[in-house]
Amino acid sequence: MALRFDLAYFCGFLLLIATECFIAGFIHDDWIRPYAGDTLVVILLYCFVRAFVKIDPYKAAVGVLLFAYLIEFAQYLQLLQQLGLTHSRVANLILGNSFEWIDLVAYTVGFAAIVVTVRMSRRGGQKV
Repeated sequence: MALRFDLAYFCGFLLLIATECFIAGFIHDDWIRPYAGDTLVVILLYCFVRAFVKIDPYKAAVGVLLFAYLIEFAQYLQLLQQLGLTHSRVANLILGNSFEWIDLVAYTVGFAAIVVTVRMSRRGGQKV
């Protein structure tokens, strides 16, 4: 594992963060915002990691998935309340504020999308 800069992954990260901001600011439904947004955030974090760290794609995907699960577990434990940060907009943005089991499914779907993409690109002879 070494540091590096990969423009393609960084551009993917920027595109996904713009998409997430659009969803957060303008989409107020019962499916896209809560579930598609959670699915995309795993892919966004994966692109961020791969933009700056030379790491096996599967290890990066597993690491990002475990990180997402950890954040959701922190919500389950009501970590923001325990730390007295419920009124902090930054803390709420980073950690979220409500645990839901279905979020774990959304994160896993994002992870699966990464794994499928890596496998397909490797079969096509592309280096991912």
